[in-house]
Amino acid sequence: MNVSARNCIKGTIMKITKGPVMAEIILDIGNGIQITSVITAHATESLGLKEGKEAYAVMKSSEVMIAVD
Repeated sequence: MNVSARNCIKGTIMKITKGPVMAEIILDIGNGIQITSVITAHATESLGLKEGKEAYAVMKSSEVMIAVD
């Protein structure tokens, strides 16, 4: 994975709360620290996000996005 954002933090998806349009993703990055991101339900499906899967929190300005290898 190559991305221009400088802040990429790897973690494990702990919980996905999916609605009809948006989904809340909780990423555990270790030491009891969690990052929460809200992305579209479509993006959640397209990325194949599942609880227990490793993913990245990608932060750029005021956004936190989720990325996978």
